[in-house]
Amino acid sequence: MDILVIVLQSLLALAFLMAGMGKITGSEMHVEGFKKWRLPQWFRVVTGLVELVGAAALIIGFWQQSWTAAGALLLGFTAIGGLLTHIRVKDSFKDTFPIVLLGILSFIVFFIRLSDLSDFPGFN
Repeated sequence: MDILVIVLQSLLALAFLMAGMGKITGSEMHVEGFKKWRLPQWFRVVTGLVELVGAAALIIGFWQQSWTAAGALLLGFTAIGGLLTHIRVKDSFKDTFPIVLLGILSFIVFFIRLSDLSDFPGFN
């Protein structure tokens, strides 16, 4: 099970690092996406920061497993927000699928590492 979590954790960290950096640096794809979804550009930056924090937590989680659970939970809720945004503007399944997949993988990692969350700093 540990190998599965490490693989999923690595994929999620990489995906959200790339997405977060793209949002913060203002890549054309993300700027146009937020215009299409009728969301303000400041929210693109906030979303990018949240994604980077979640990815950083997953990376810290390689050494402190409680951080994996916390990061996966944060990214799972972020994915729910992304899914609701796609539904609100009636995006196609093709456009919606990536965030659905990332959300499902985030919650899988979260539930696998759920018992480690009690060791998260400030919880004990």
